[in-house]
Amino acid sequence: MRVFSSRADRWRGILVVLLAVGAFLGLYVAVQRYAPFVFRAAELREWIAQFGVFAPLVFVLIQAVQVVVAPIPGQVVALVAGYLFGPFWGTVYSLTGVLVGSAVAFSLAKRYGRSFVEDILHDDVVARFDEFVERVGAPGLFAFVIIPGLPDDAICFLAGLTSFRLRTFIAVISVGRLPAYVITVYAGGELASGRFLEGIALVGVVIVLSAVGYYKQEAVRDAVARLESRLGL
Repeated sequence: MRVFSSRADRWRGILVVLLAVGAFLGLYVAVQRYAPFVFRAAELREWIAQFGVFAPLVFVLIQAVQVVVAPIPGQVVALVAGYLFGPFWGTVYSLTGVLVGSAVAFSLAKRYGRSFVEDILHDDVVARFDEFVERVGAPGLFAFVIIPGLPDDAICFLAGLTSFRLRTFIAVISVGRLPAYVITVYAGGELASGRFLEGIALVGVVIVLSAVGYYKQEAVRDAVARLESRLGL
């Protein structure tokens, strides 16, 4: 599978990566200048700790809501979680929120059916991935959601229209989404520890993979479907 099918696709992908990296660096410089206390991770964590159990609950809630409503990328919340709570607990809180949100989206689709899903998702997403989710099994779904940049939140709703059971779906999502979230949360932890080059490099890896996944959605979908068909899964 070619990553970019044309020179125009290649330049668009490069432009998206450069814009994302530029926006990240711009935000870093702005916060460093106007809110430098944010970069004193020990003080910030101490301030967060005074809220006790409510601080993790807020992050879990935010991560869950972004799956259902999708106003912000989940990796952004994961990066903040790693910065505030460290690699281990940041991963726990982020993944817990993702699983809660995924279960809610899946259950809403099961409860209210196709008309509800078609009302909340873009028509092109339904057209491109509805049949895919219906056709593939758990291994195919896992191979799809493990790649960042793909519409995995939309897949949660579409999976609710299939014969998947909730426990099977959650098992696939929990393993499939783990690698990208571990990398992003760890990047947040590196930034909090003052290892900015390492943290930015990890963020760059996720951005590049997300850009490739976003621009090659159909190719990834078709490749996963063909592979599962050949293996007889």
